[in-house]
Amino acid sequence: MTGPLERVLRVFLADVSAPRYGYDLMKAARLPSGTLYPMLARLQDEGLVAAQWEQQREDAAGRPPRKFYRLTGEGVQVARLELAQAAARRTSRRPVQRDAPRSIPGITR
Repeated sequence: MTGPLERVLRVFLADVSAPRYGYDLMKAARLPSGTLYPMLARLQDEGLVAAQWEQQREDAAGRPPRKFYRLTGEGVQVARLELAQAAARRTSRRPVQRDAPRSIPGITR
């Protein structure tokens, strides 16, 4: 799992019921649009993310409609599993920490 994908999944899992629009995801995951949108398209193609355009509001002041994204049920399960596996891999790769060398009284190193 890439770092950018991990960040996006964490944003989605922070509140699985909250739909997120692209700019919101870009800010929260600290990703450029050229990284985020292809990733969202792949997740959508895999059925892990659903997308829906917002209804144009009268108070939008000319702003184009936003496309909202959210994890599907399967997406939530896959995201949780992938993040847990990534955390386990990081833990298993950490070097074993040895006890600090013992000091002998009266001798400084």
